[in-house]
Amino acid sequence: MVRLGTGIGWRPEIADDIAGLPGIDWVEVVAENICPGHVPDALERLRERGTTVVPHGVSLGLGGAEPPDPERLKALGERAEALGAPLVTEHIAFVRAGGTRTASPVIEAGHLLPVPRTRDALDVLCENVRIAQDALPVPLALENIAALISWPGEEMTEGRFLAELVERTGVRLLIDVANLHTNHVNRGEDPAKALDELPTEAIAYVHVAGGVERDGVWHDSHAHPVTQPVLDVLAELCARTAPPGVLLERDEDFPPATELAGELDAIRAVTAAGTAPTTPWVPGAPDVRPAAGGPGEAVLDAARQRLALAQTSLLSALVAGTPAPEGFDRRRLRVQSAALTAKRASVIAHVAPELPEILGDGYRPAFLAYADRRPMTGGYRRDALSFAEHLLADDLPRDPVARRRLTQWWKERSGPAPLRANPAARLTRALRHALSGR
Repeated sequence: MVRLGTGIGWRPEIADDIAGLPGIDWVEVVAENICPGHVPDALERLRERGTTVVPHGVSLGLGGAEPPDPERLKALGERAEALGAPLVTEHIAFVRAGGTRTASPVIEAGHLLPVPRTRDALDVLCENVRIAQDALPVPLALENIAALISWPGEEMTEGRFLAELVERTGVRLLIDVANLHTNHVNRGEDPAKALDELPTEAIAYVHVAGGVERDGVWHDSHAHPVTQPVLDVLAELCARTAPPGVLLERDEDFPPATELAGELDAIRAVTAAGTAPTTPWVPGAPDVRPAAGGPGEAVLDAARQRLALAQTSLLSALVAGTPAPEGFDRRRLRVQSAALTAKRASVIAHVAPELPEILGDGYRPAFLAYADRRPMTGGYRRDALSFAEHLLADDLPRDPVARRRLTQWWKERSGPAPLRANPAARLTRALRHALSGR
């Protein structure tokens, strides 16, 4: 198993700071933000210095009802090869639902959502993982996620679920200790028990991140300093095993480099104080993969069908305003729904920064009004265009200069046939007016 050391999540906003931080052995980059053949210069310079780079995917949705998309798998593999990565990582989560199994449109969550810890979900996840392992050119490790909500009728603890996943697939684990703390606050789950049940020899590396508690709910924000309770969970893990790598994540509200260095020093102190022996590693040793097994095709297909219905029902309630599925905590669903919408607004502002610039203080309320009961059915860039179309259809923004700027932005990015196949007549008329200079 590759010994990575101490690392940090690479983000363009702090690229210069990362280059100057002492003792950075490796970095992790969001896979979907990297284009093979166009790796950012700052990241290439780190590679030239001998810094290992690991791509971390967020869009496969291996916990979803459907098999992983071959094109997404191909793209993830290409990024691993472009970066010379020793492994790739993803999440135990679902990110979209709907489709032919449910006779409904595919809708996107725009975020990572928990899978139910049931036999059905485990059977589907294991088969999806096997498909991904066979397609990827390097080993795969999967991350436990943070959750605001719990599925009713779960059959396993998180630790047991992860242990059986490893037993059946041989996949490695990326253990996020901040997510274990999040699930302790939000779902009453004991991090120590989860760690006791884990096959620690399967741990590829560890995530550490900050968050914040509001109204009794812990939000895994990646925009706040790492708290002592999260470091305590890291210490619990290091008492059981010496992790091959530990990485600090930060995605927003980046602090000065001195603060990042201080957090990294705190992480190093915890790992250095660990009492567990180091797991031996033989460079170049092949992964051990268990023999193929699992349910038959008919049983697996039935499990996919049941999981598809359950996940579509939940996601529709979260992003499309349909009734809450029975057994869920409705208050927590409202919190999760608001969090998904807020995340969507933030990501759109990042991928299309011209929109908040054009709309000013009106951007966020306008987007939240647009997103209410309008689930995302494509990627974020398509969502940004749909948001602009929605505003222009209502002759918004009212300021004529801003409306002209938004119209021009839309025209430059929408292509020759930007509208849906059967748009509403009002939308057609409004956009025709907008594009003619109104």
